[in-house]
Amino acid sequence: MNRDILRQGIVVIAVIATLVMNGLANALPLNGQTTGEISDRFQVYFVPAGYVFSIWGLIYVGLILYAIYQVLPAQRDNPRLRATGYLFTLSCLANIVWLVLWHYEFFLLTLVAMGALLLLLIAIYLRLGIGQVAVSTAERWLVQLTFSIYLGWISVATIANVTSVLDYLNWGGWGLSPEIWTVIMLLAGVGLAFGMAFTRGDVAYGLVIIWAYAGIAVKHSGTPGVATAAWIAVGLVVLAVVIGLLLNRRSGQKSTAEPRAAI
Repeated sequence: MNRDILRQGIVVIAVIATLVMNGLANALPLNGQTTGEISDRFQVYFVPAGYVFSIWGLIYVGLILYAIYQVLPAQRDNPRLRATGYLFTLSCLANIVWLVLWHYEFFLLTLVAMGALLLLLIAIYLRLGIGQVAVSTAERWLVQLTFSIYLGWISVATIANVTSVLDYLNWGGWGLSPEIWTVIMLLAGVGLAFGMAFTRGDVAYGLVIIWAYAGIAVKHSGTPGVATAAWIAVGLVVLAVVIGLLLNRRSGQKSTAEPRAAI
């Protein structure tokens, strides 16, 4: 069998396995508890309102479209899809492993799985050349956009995972209050959004951060310090998104004047 066909097939199987496992985790549910029920046990501020997690639906739709697109015969020798197919398969494995560890309360090990997922998505993001290489409209919408959103959400989820595990370990915060640590973590996300805007002109990544931070502000509206900090962070990320849009517009004008060959 052609190696590219094998890779394409494995990616499709990986997407299906991830969707099925995530569905069963809450439908059964695994270990008698849903993902959200476990999360709600931890008394941390860096967790958004429940509706925010609906973004997984968008991510799953994106992954399905990506799987369909990459399996097309015309994409068989696409160098970016070749370079990321098996990395994506490993990311699906990390996603599934995290889910099992979380539901069976191996919380420390969830950091390993989440860290692996984050690093794999970063590697995929870089190899796709998001914001740096000219690609077709279909690839931009079905591949690059999907992984911008996915990486944005996992960036937030990683911080939330760390805060939950620290709460589980009864960490004292080095004398700083939970509110102060929340502000620090919010600023970390703001920094990531600005980094993506300046280096990649990535608007989608910033929009995910806005979605998550607004959810944090809504959930913790009864804690003025946290809610206010979250809304300020939202405003800062909006600024990052605007910068990203301006950079994209400038890049588009430059490409019109000086066309780049698609890789």
